[in-house]
Amino acid sequence: QVDLLESGGGSVHAGGSLKLSCTYSSWRSIYCMAWFRQSPGKEYEGIASIPTGLGDIRYADSVKDRFTISLDNAKNTLYLQMDNLKPEDSAKYYCAADFRRCGWFMLYEKKENLGGWGQGTLVTVSS
Repeated sequence: QVDLLESGGGSVHAGGSLKLSCTYSSWRSIYCMAWFRQSPGKEYEGIASIPTGLGDIRYADSVKDRFTISLDNAKNTLYLQMDNLKPEDSAKYYCAADFRRCGWFMLYEKKENLGGWGQGTLVTVSS
């Protein structure tokens, strides 16, 4: 129902920055976009969500004040600006879309219940 493609991952030193992008397309009206991540051996973590219309942006405590989620509806592109990166931010980052959930309802939802999920882009932060 929705196609998502992430880009922008890479390797940086601690304290550095990266900006991830996610282009999306869907024949249905998307209600909310979000970023998730998964480190080896850990569960998926929802880190930021943004509604496509009116509503609040949400961040997990682990990334608050360091990461910024934004959305360009005209370009159908979701972004994640990541600053002051830490080694514990190393993970595969995924963008996701949903047609009815947003905020914590989306960030804590199971992957298989969401409207769409990308293939991911790898971020490695070295100390």
